[in-house]
Amino acid sequence: MFVARALLLICVVLAPVAVRAESDRIRVSHGYSSSYLTLMVVRDQQLLEKHAAAMGLGKLDVIWQALDGGNVINDALLAGSIDVAGIGVPGFITLWSKAHGIPRSQVIGVSAISGGAMWLNTNNPNIHSLRDFTAKDKIALPGIKTSFAAIALQMAAAKEFGIENYAQLDPLTVGMPHPDAAIALLGGRSEITAHMASPPFSNQELANPKIHRVFDTMDVFGPLTILMTMASKPFADANPKLMVALIDATDEAIGFIAAHKREAAETYIRVMNAKTSIDELLKILDDPETVYSTTPTGAMRYAQFLGHTGTIKFMPTAWTDMFIAPIHARSGN
Repeated sequence: MFVARALLLICVVLAPVAVRAESDRIRVSHGYSSSYLTLMVVRDQQLLEKHAAAMGLGKLDVIWQALDGGNVINDALLAGSIDVAGIGVPGFITLWSKAHGIPRSQVIGVSAISGGAMWLNTNNPNIHSLRDFTAKDKIALPGIKTSFAAIALQMAAAKEFGIENYAQLDPLTVGMPHPDAAIALLGGRSEITAHMASPPFSNQELANPKIHRVFDTMDVFGPLTILMTMASKPFADANPKLMVALIDATDEAIGFIAAHKREAAETYIRVMNAKTSIDELLKILDDPETVYSTTPTGAMRYAQFLGHTGTIKFMPTAWTDMFIAPIHARSGN
């Protein structure tokens, strides 16, 4: 009996143990605008869990949260409170460059999620161009200096005033999430007189006759990727299949949005508990400027601008330097 038990114990100890190489938990953030709709569909339909299971990764616990503003998102990723984040491309490039050579702080791009346009809206009837802003005006945007809105404003300023004056409007900027900025602009009783707005907030603002548009980012630099997903590089390196599952889930979400716009609009309202109407969202989804894609477009244009202004010190040689290998085959630039 003793010998039998000993043999049984030896068999148990020596038996192969099923070891899960990749994490069974992932923490992901997205922002508030409809430009993040792809991630909201992934969240609502549990597409990341679906594609992780299809790759043999087993049950995956996905924890979602809403974060806005490049500085806030970067701080959360560096603090280790999230693993993957939806973020504006310039904010990502800034952090990617800053963390170069610091292994524990490095980040890597996973894929694009959306392009399109942001609008600079104002409630000041005296403002019709960037030259009309005065020290009394305040421009709300999700994050100063590093958010897509902040860099887009700098690029517009460089076009208007010359590259050496790219930061001319920076002293007027105030960090504020899009929902709060829209409320402030529409209320007209705060210091906020302008908002670098994403849809649906940009559209909601212009529906008010007291609000008008100063410029559309499409007029400044044409169609570029605005938002993307980035990951902590140590997390991405340790979870390569999970990163592919995220790309596949995002691709499926994009296909769903294209084929089921009403249901996609309902998803936005449900996930964000938004008061936006279905018709308003459908108008946004039907707008040719609204683009959802996992292919990065124009990342090097941002990098060149950020390098020229001294915002980043370490330059990528190509957009592929900043993204994981599975996305390289797609025709980015």
